[in-house]
Amino acid sequence: MTTTTTSTTTKPGGARVRVQRFGTFLSGMVMPNIAAFIAWGLITAFFIATGWLPNGILGGFGDADAIGWQGAATALAQTDDGATFQQYVGLVSPMITYLLPLLIANTGGRMIYGERGGVVGTIATMGVIVGSSIPMFIGAMIMGPLAAWLMKKIDALWEGKIKAGFEMLVNNFSAGILGAILAIVAFFGIAPIITTLSSWLEGAVNWLVSLSLLPLVSIFVEPGKILFLNNAINHGVFTPLGVQQVEESGKSILFLLESNPGPGLGILLAYSFFGLGIAKASAPGAIIIQFFGGIHEIYFPYVLMKPILVLAAIAGGMTGVAVNVLFQSGLRAPASPGSIIAIIIQTPLPSMVGVILSVLAAAAVSFAIAAVLLRASRKRDLASGNAGDMSAAVAATQANKGKESSVLGGLVAEGTTDTGSATGTATATLVKNIVFACDAGMGSSAMGASVLRNKIKKAGVTDVKVTNQSIANLTGDADLVITHQDLTERARDKSPNSQHISVDNFMNSPKYDEVVELVKRNQGVTE
Repeated sequence: MTTTTTSTTTKPGGARVRVQRFGTFLSGMVMPNIAAFIAWGLITAFFIATGWLPNGILGGFGDADAIGWQGAATALAQTDDGATFQQYVGLVSPMITYLLPLLIANTGGRMIYGERGGVVGTIATMGVIVGSSIPMFIGAMIMGPLAAWLMKKIDALWEGKIKAGFEMLVNNFSAGILGAILAIVAFFGIAPIITTLSSWLEGAVNWLVSLSLLPLVSIFVEPGKILFLNNAINHGVFTPLGVQQVEESGKSILFLLESNPGPGLGILLAYSFFGLGIAKASAPGAIIIQFFGGIHEIYFPYVLMKPILVLAAIAGGMTGVAVNVLFQSGLRAPASPGSIIAIIIQTPLPSMVGVILSVLAAAAVSFAIAAVLLRASRKRDLASGNAGDMSAAVAATQANKGKESSVLGGLVAEGTTDTGSATGTATATLVKNIVFACDAGMGSSAMGASVLRNKIKKAGVTDVKVTNQSIANLTGDADLVITHQDLTERARDKSPNSQHISVDNFMNSPKYDEVVELVKRNQGVTE
């Protein structure tokens, strides 16, 4: 059967595209700092009073985790046990109060205006941090980019008008003055607003929990995942509120609303037993990537092949949430990626049974429903010769995502060709620095870079650098930029002097062979 690949470009506009862009921007601030969240989660898991290895010096004496620095200072003044202020507070409270929000603010500022934006954004965010009694993650997501944008606009006012020798003076003082003003404004004006907003959101979550309605959130979360619309609410609402709940109670169920791998595991298991064709053959391998690797998007094409399976995902998600509500279980920090390994590491001991049961129950329910639905259509699919078009499902998933995905490309048969895109430019000059670029600059671009790196190595080519990064961080010094066809125009805007290649399938693209031949000619490598 011949597969025809059509090049399409996602046009700007439309509610889904706008939500995707907003979600990508939010995740771009959070994802690069996940390691810091993990570090804080591990310190919390080990050293607080209810942790695995309680330690008063590292975890904080008394109720320092909940009352914060000011409360700790007051409590310390009332004691005469000789404890120092640092010992009373420990590491947990300062990290969640200062380190994590400031990292997010700096990243958001850099996304808008480089290092200069990151510095001003960090200064401004101190205002909302000190002006509020709760962790200011939402405040950091607002003040970091906003301050950087204002700095960029102010710099534009006198660009090219500063006399030689005064550039550093003007740049340093303008950033310092703006940062100071924004920190004061944030302290008095923005911090109270965001604190109130956070209280409303937390109240809404508590209201859902009190009425046992929180599982209904899966009706929106599970379809949203498949359409890649979940990042906005996950990184914009769930993570900030979840961290706030952790400071208050030591855990949060919100970290499991989207990251539970159970629903996807159940669907993939159903395909492994009752699927047909390439879907059945590829499902076992997809389980390893999804469940242990935490790359949930790999099961999305299986749902898109039979959209009715979204019911299985919703039912599985609702079951997982219901189990966590029943056991009052949660995580200490975000599990990213949503791997069962990351989830277990971030689970406090009292919640371990509930969290594990929530994953197993979600998988069992989604498997049962998906199995019934697949079995019901099996005879009809066999009679019609319709085993499901995995290539079309992968293409639909990537269209929903709005960017490339190497893990999805691996689901398609090796013989499937990639026609690339007419928007790519030819590779005709010296190429020594190759960059794979995507929105986040992580998973899919990293795997694509690995594929090409291995091909170049096997060809005996040396002194060619192959890396991956986000489009927002392209500096224009790459000789060749490789992107998904829907992202090529954005990449060209960020790196106009580079050569560009567009691909549809990041695992099997014949474009890679052309690049290998090019760099071999550049270096005079012969067979």
